[in-house]
Amino acid sequence: MAEPVRVRRLTDQEGQKLQQIVRGGSTSSVRYRRAMMLLASAGGNRVPVIAQLVQADEGTVRDVIHAFNEKGLACLDPRWAGGRPRQLGDEDEGFVIARAASRPLKLGQPFTGWSLRKLVAYLRKVHGRVIRIGREALRCLLARRGVTFQRTKTWKESPDPERETTLHRIEHVLDRFPDRAFAFDEFGPLGIRPTAGSGWTEQRRPDRLPATYHRTHGVRYFHGCYSVGDDFLWGVNRRKKGAVNTLAALRSIRAARPDGAPIYVIMDNLSAHKGADIRRWAKKHKVELCFTPTYASWANPIEAHLGPLRQFTIANSHHRNHTVQTRALPAYLRWRNANARHHDVLVAERKERARIRSEKGIRRGGRPALAA
Repeated sequence: MAEPVRVRRLTDQEGQKLQQIVRGGSTSSVRYRRAMMLLASAGGNRVPVIAQLVQADEGTVRDVIHAFNEKGLACLDPRWAGGRPRQLGDEDEGFVIARAASRPLKLGQPFTGWSLRKLVAYLRKVHGRVIRIGREALRCLLARRGVTFQRTKTWKESPDPERETTLHRIEHVLDRFPDRAFAFDEFGPLGIRPTAGSGWTEQRRPDRLPATYHRTHGVRYFHGCYSVGDDFLWGVNRRKKGAVNTLAALRSIRAARPDGAPIYVIMDNLSAHKGADIRRWAKKHKVELCFTPTYASWANPIEAHLGPLRQFTIANSHHRNHTVQTRALPAYLRWRNANARHHDVLVAERKERARIRSEKGIRRGGRPALAA
């Protein structure tokens, strides 16, 4: 049997970038939907689930995943264009892109960043190779190859010494026990204020929201739970994060699988998730806590599903108070769960997983091969 189509393991930079696009809502619908596909696949979601999540064809999802595995984040910005024959060959273009992406100081130039004029002059004088190109042609080439003028940014490299082991454990659980895998996360703070978004309207007549200056309602945090096997999302708003609210969420997850079989909950390694009371309760009720590595919350399967929740309930909203906001979230969740997946698809996948387990001689309540 062929292996399911899935993205390769993300690097910390890739995971954080995809998470940023999905959480923030990119102005490019193509970029946003492709980032959601990749993040959902990295979280262990199968192609049918992702296709339903982004309302795309399954073949499109597979093509995006294959493109990412081949060329990385460049697949977020596909280039569909024609034009006259190129004046530079692939080798010359690659040389130009490599020099443009390099720091000038490393190439012996006395400045810290390129301008188009400086780069054109350098390419005409580089030793052993002379490339004659104008500034406008260079600008078009850089844009076509996805090299743009951007601010320098920093990122958080995961210092977790158990990063590879932890990611392998999460992947193992999602592959072998999706019907007993759950995810938990919080997002916020959620304040009471008009929030910018996007929507259809007449040209040059955007929908407007009033500005606020005094915000006296405080904040809330949404505590979300997600069943990987059933593609079911639920949650509740709380005044703050904490061990008590985390334990309440874990109890609701345990109640979703009341047969007593072991379950696995993927969550961030926040201190509020790792208290002694939580660990004792988890051990007593056969709940294995699978923590994501430090600065790698993108590995949590729920991340791809919280993006649409934020986009369709928080963005482009003007809730009067937390009561109205709190009602909007479960209303969307009810709609989302009712329209998430076709029942026949879910039943077919469960039968397929049962067949694979029987072929490999795996008991339904069996433990993973790795130590807990």
